[in-house]
Amino acid sequence: MNDGASQALADRQTKARRAARAIDALKRGWPIDIAANGQTLGLLPVETTDLDQFLAGKETVSLLISASRADTLKLLNQRASADPELPVQITLSAPFSAAQIIAIVDPVLDMQHPMKGPFQSNSLVNPAAAKAAMELARHGGLLPAFVLVEAPAEDNVDAADVAAFADSTALTISAHAKLPVAANAQAHIYGFRSDADATDHIALVVGERDGSTPVVRLHSECLTGDVLGSLKCDCGPQLHSALGQMSESNWGVLLYLRQEGRGIGLINKLRAYALQDQGFDTVDANQRLGFAIDARDFGIAARMLELLSIPKVKLLTNNPEKVEGLEGAGVTVKERLPVKIAANPYNEFYLDTKRDRTGHKL
Repeated sequence: MNDGASQALADRQTKARRAARAIDALKRGWPIDIAANGQTLGLLPVETTDLDQFLAGKETVSLLISASRADTLKLLNQRASADPELPVQITLSAPFSAAQIIAIVDPVLDMQHPMKGPFQSNSLVNPAAAKAAMELARHGGLLPAFVLVEAPAEDNVDAADVAAFADSTALTISAHAKLPVAANAQAHIYGFRSDADATDHIALVVGERDGSTPVVRLHSECLTGDVLGSLKCDCGPQLHSALGQMSESNWGVLLYLRQEGRGIGLINKLRAYALQDQGFDTVDANQRLGFAIDARDFGIAARMLELLSIPKVKLLTNNPEKVEGLEGAGVTVKERLPVKIAANPYNEFYLDTKRDRTGHKL
């Protein structure tokens, strides 16, 4: 690596570590500052902050909420650039309580607290920093909602730091061992670690590697389905079916991506489950929480394949976005192989939603 590349890597790592420290602060309920365009935005995470202590003596409080949450609350987004993803800033006047603010930002509580407001919607102080804040919340698995506070805080980032944190090229292989599994005793496991966010991803190479194109499955972590056997999704059956299909071919690779809940995190996925219990489908649930329909980064999988020296794959998936994601990152998908899983009474609606609203197909 030349001096220029080494310096670029060092700069990227520095930025990513600042973002990682900011995410850790948010999880602990500490304030952060986000800088963009020469301005700094001070924020406290609503979910983890001691709101009762913060609100004591306050006459007004300003909140930053996601665009989709604002839509649910029938608030106008003050977006001069017509960017539908811009968060919305609102101001509340006393009296208010922590419980009232939580009810404003958490859509799971809407049926318990249907009446909210009145709200005053304000122009965003710093739109670029506000968007970066929403992304940090997603990376931390938190509700995308903040209380605006005075800067400065000990932990500070800028929009470039957030982008570096999400850089999928920062992966390296950290460990490798033989791992006989029930589907095939001839298997090896590789552990990948991200320099950016310290997330560990796994590749399981099944069978004897040769010159043929491997059968590959991109499988996003699903604790409820993979481990607990949830009937609400098809993740566990898809995982085991994929391993079986790999064993029946010359060889295959399972890429186990630590992107729980389509990239929104375990706790937010459970919130999405609660919204599904209220009648929303999986697409609407994610959007009501303030997140994208699918926030996963399939560039991570492409980087894993690159490190394993696998340029071409037969991809086991019903999701066309996985094909597009790999091909967009330089991996050749020679063939898409469907994953056929029988529905049950608990996931039939979920499977229909994937087919009808996110383009999944057999």
